[in-house]
Amino acid sequence: MPYVYRLDVLAALARHGVMPTPHTRPEMVHEFVSDLYRHELRCLRDRLRRGEFPKTEYFGRVVALRTRYAVISMRPAEWATED
Repeated sequence: MPYVYRLDVLAALARHGVMPTPHTRPEMVHEFVSDLYRHELRCLRDRLRRGEFPKTEYFGRVVALRTRYAVISMRPAEWATED
């Protein structure tokens, strides 16, 4: 069943290198982008532990990362409609 993704969602996904086709289920794309976010969050934590930046900057960096991945705060059903 084809899906019609919202243009703003497609733009947000493209910033992460994700370009779903009309046959890609929004739930699968959401899960993939959530995995990317968690991976980046773990990398950020690892960088903190290695001392690459001071702990006082950690919260701001987490907030910035969350802002870059704002699209995952939406439910997959809000991303597209079935054609």
